[in-house]
Amino acid sequence: MIAYVQPPENPVHLNAIQLKIARQALEDDGHLGQVYNQLGVRRDDEAFYAIAQALGMKMVDIPKCEIPQNILDGFPVKMIHKFGVFPVGQEGNTALIATCRPFDLHAIDAIAAALGRPAIPVVAAPAELSKLIKARLGVGAETIEGLLAQSDDGDVEMLEDVDWDQSSDAAMAQEASVVKLVNDILTEAVEVGTSDIHIEAQESGMKIRYRIDGVLQTQPMPPEINRFQSAIVSRLKIMARLNIAEKRIPQDGRIKLRVADRQVDLRLSIIPMLHGEGIVMRILDKDRMNFTLRGIGMDQDIYEQFGQLIKLPHGIILVTGPTGSGKTTTLYSALNEIKDEATKIITTEDPIEYQLDGINQIQVHTKVGLTFAASLRAILRHDPDVVLVGEIRDFETAENAIQASLTGHLVFSTLHTNDAAGAYTRMIDMGIEPFLVATTVEGIMAQRLVRRLCPHCRQAYVPRPEDVPPDFPLERVLDEKIEIFRPVGCRACRMTGYSGRAALYELLIPTDEVRQKAGAKAPSNEIKKIARAAGMQTLRDNGWKKVLSGMTSVEEVIRTAKAD
Repeated sequence: MIAYVQPPENPVHLNAIQLKIARQALEDDGHLGQVYNQLGVRRDDEAFYAIAQALGMKMVDIPKCEIPQNILDGFPVKMIHKFGVFPVGQEGNTALIATCRPFDLHAIDAIAAALGRPAIPVVAAPAELSKLIKARLGVGAETIEGLLAQSDDGDVEMLEDVDWDQSSDAAMAQEASVVKLVNDILTEAVEVGTSDIHIEAQESGMKIRYRIDGVLQTQPMPPEINRFQSAIVSRLKIMARLNIAEKRIPQDGRIKLRVADRQVDLRLSIIPMLHGEGIVMRILDKDRMNFTLRGIGMDQDIYEQFGQLIKLPHGIILVTGPTGSGKTTTLYSALNEIKDEATKIITTEDPIEYQLDGINQIQVHTKVGLTFAASLRAILRHDPDVVLVGEIRDFETAENAIQASLTGHLVFSTLHTNDAAGAYTRMIDMGIEPFLVATTVEGIMAQRLVRRLCPHCRQAYVPRPEDVPPDFPLERVLDEKIEIFRPVGCRACRMTGYSGRAALYELLIPTDEVRQKAGAKAPSNEIKKIARAAGMQTLRDNGWKKVLSGMTSVEEVIRTAKAD
C-alpha cells in the first residue's frame, strides 16, 4: 500500500526562480540545505514537498508505506544507486518509482525502458529513501556494485597515517572500492549509535552485526560481500597498524577516525576462528557521551547519596557489574564531578577509553611489567588526592588499593560481581584480610543497563498477574492507576521498540552491622539482607521504579536484573 504525504497547513509554493535554484542545488551536490532560506522552507521534507507540488508530482511517505518483499523482482538493482531511486509499488502495469532527484526525468525513462513498462516518479525525502535502500539491499551495496569505486573516501577520515607492505592482500585492501566499503560499514555503525561492530566469518560467508543499546542486530548485507571478506579484514588491519600477514594468533589494535565531523576511536580485536578471522570493534564516541552523574541518568536519591561518597577524603569506592554495564562511564562521571584545581587525580586503565581534561591517565602495559599493581605503587609517589584503578583483578592490586586508602587517598575501582554485597566476598577471596575490607570500603555501586522504551511507539497497557513476576508491584499499579508501557516498534527505533539505555543502580553504603558481618566473612546474601533492611534499593527494585516511571519495560528488567 502506497502512502502519500498529506498537504501541510501552510504549504510553500515555489515560483520559477526558486524552482531553478532548487534544481541547481540538487545538480551541484544533491542537497538543499544551503538554499532553505531562498526556498522559504526550514526542513528537507518541506522543500521536497514544495518541489513535488511545483512539478505536479506526489510525495511518498516511505515510513508509512507497505512495500512488498518481492518489489525488486526483475528490477535492475544497479539503477537504484545510479539514479537514487527505489520501486515502491505499482498501479496496474505502471511501476511507481520513489526518487530524491525529481528533475532527472532521464532516469525514469531509462528505468521504464529497462522494465519494458511505464514508470511514474514519486518524490521521496533523501534520508528516508537512503534508509529504505540500506534496509532492502544492505550497507555498502552500492560499493559492491562498483558504481562508486572512486578515490573519494566519503565521510571517514583517518587521523593517523597508515603503512602497508606490497603484498597482494595489502594491494587489494587499498583499492578504492574496498576502502569505500569499509568506510560505509563504519559510518553506518556510528550514525545508528552502535557500541560494537561484530564481523564474523562463518561457513555460509561473512556476517556483520551491530550491538545497539546492548543487543546484537544483524545488518542486511548483499551476498556479494563474501568476495570482499579477506580484503575487509586486511583493510581494518592496515588501519589499526596490525600485521596483515599474521592470521594465526589474536591481534589487538586501535583506529582513530573522523566520521561525519566527529572524532571516534575504535578498539579492534581480531581472533582466528574456524572459517576465518573474526573481528570485534568497540566504538568510543566521546561526542555522544555526557560524563556527569545527572547526565547518565542517575536517580535523584542515588545521586545525593553517591555524591556524598565521592567527596570523602579517603576510602575505597567500588562500582561492580558485568562487562558493558557502564561502570567506566559512572567512574568517569564521578571524577568529572569532583575534579578541580586543588585536587590531583590520577588513573591507571587498561585500556584508556576516553581522554579526560584535567585528569592524569596511565595506560597499563602488562608486557613490560606496568600492571595495575605496579602503576598504583608508582602513582602514590606522585602525591595524588584521588586514584582510579581500572579494575581490581588480583591480590596485589587489591592490597595496594587498600594501602592507598589507609594512607589518606580516595580510591575508585571496579569489580566483576553480580551485586553490591558480592564485592566483600570477592575481595576476601583474593586474600585480603576481612577486617581491612570491612573498614576501608566506603561504598559499593552495582549497576546494569536496560534499554529505554522508544517514545514514539511505546504502548500503554494494564498488566495481568500472569504477565509479570511475583515481585512486581502490581497492586500499586492497579490501585494508583499508574500507566506502564510495553515496546511496539517503529521506523525511528529500527522496529525494536527501544531507543537508548538507562542504568539500574544498587548502592550499598555500609552500616556498622554490614561492616561487622563483612569482617566476620559472612556470605554475601546475608550482607545483602542487612543492607536492604537498612534501606538499600536493589537492582530489581530500581528496575521496577523505572518501569513505573515509563522509562523501560517489565521484560527489560527481567532480562537484566535477577530476582532478589
